[in-house]
Amino acid sequence: MSNTTPTPSTQRMPKGFEALSCAPFRWLIGALLCFFLGMQGQLLVRSLLAWELTHSELSLGYVNLLVAVPMVVMSFFAGAIIDRVERRKLLIATQLLIMANELLLLGLIMLDQLTFPLLLGSSFLMGMLFPFVMPTRAAMVFGMVGRDLLGNAMALQSATMNVGRIVGPAVTGALIPLLTLKGAYAVAILLHLIATVTTFKLPRSYPEHKARKSLLGDMLYSFTYIGQHRPIMLVLLFGLFPLLLMLPAHSMLVVFADDVWKVGEDGLGLLMAMVGAGGISGAFIVARFGNAHSRTRWMLVTAALFGLALAIFTQSPWFYLALVLMLCASMLNDITQTMNNTIVQLLAHNEVRGRMSSMMMLSMGLTPLGVLPVALAAERFGIANTLFVACIIMLAIVTLLYGLSPTLRQLDARMATQQPQE
Repeated sequence: MSNTTPTPSTQRMPKGFEALSCAPFRWLIGALLCFFLGMQGQLLVRSLLAWELTHSELSLGYVNLLVAVPMVVMSFFAGAIIDRVERRKLLIATQLLIMANELLLLGLIMLDQLTFPLLLGSSFLMGMLFPFVMPTRAAMVFGMVGRDLLGNAMALQSATMNVGRIVGPAVTGALIPLLTLKGAYAVAILLHLIATVTTFKLPRSYPEHKARKSLLGDMLYSFTYIGQHRPIMLVLLFGLFPLLLMLPAHSMLVVFADDVWKVGEDGLGLLMAMVGAGGISGAFIVARFGNAHSRTRWMLVTAALFGLALAIFTQSPWFYLALVLMLCASMLNDITQTMNNTIVQLLAHNEVRGRMSSMMMLSMGLTPLGVLPVALAAERFGIANTLFVACIIMLAIVTLLYGLSPTLRQLDARMATQQPQE
């Protein structure tokens, strides 16, 4: 049995921060912040290394592809394992392996032995490990805060990740001229160490039921369960399309900064800051104003507005207008994804929550696959035109999915009357 019974609130929190009344969740947020600060700093360094080693848009696509493939494969295993083992121990072990991978890459940088194939190999290892990090955290949250605070907790998690997204690259970018690239990378690894130590403060988290199937049986049951629960299947599918668009846009910001607006690394930093600031804004909007009875409607409307904002961004002739549009697009995308993840967690039964978290991770793992075709098309037609067409395609798909699915249109009403699946 799980011993992650929600901790009673011992202090009142302002509206929008209620989940922080649970002490274990506060430790989780602290560990998550350190982890994402370090990870986002490392991602910035990896992008700079890939661009400096090759000066090719395709190199960015290959780096993302080498993360995506193992992430997709390992997501099948991760969910079943998360629902079979003690989750805190799994999280600590995974974070230690990630640190070892990053230390190896730092060693290659310091010895001036890093090549693009070795960078791809390190990205491949990261893709294998990451499916065990976020789904494990997500599976632990319900037991910490309970059903009533789950939506608020998911929004605060999203806000924390976006703080890491904006602060991590900014701090790393500032540290590079002060400590060199090697020193900045070492600071990012130190943040991973702090996150791992903080994870020891979390309560142990066991699956709700002992596994009765083989590991393969548990893996296959993920698809059986989704097939038997049409609302979960549709929500997962719907959430995939904005992600397929946002990640290529994020990955290609360096090309926009360098080739479209010619604003260099300073401009790239501002664009990435808008991505993070928009994500933070979106998460806090959900935490403060998200209506428990209209989550699906929020998800549908913000997905459409996200595609529209990003389409206008790609055609903006002015850099500062593009910054505002990227801020709006990131905010809308974060609202969409936070609502999407919360709906899945609320619809899922406890004994499969780890596997459903991994299915969301699987969706994220599939999204880097969209970077390579965008990169290929960008080399022929230009990044702005390529992403504009991708936005139009996404808007058409989202509109059709909503128009042809009564289940999605009626999901808010069904969720309002359903019994808690404890």
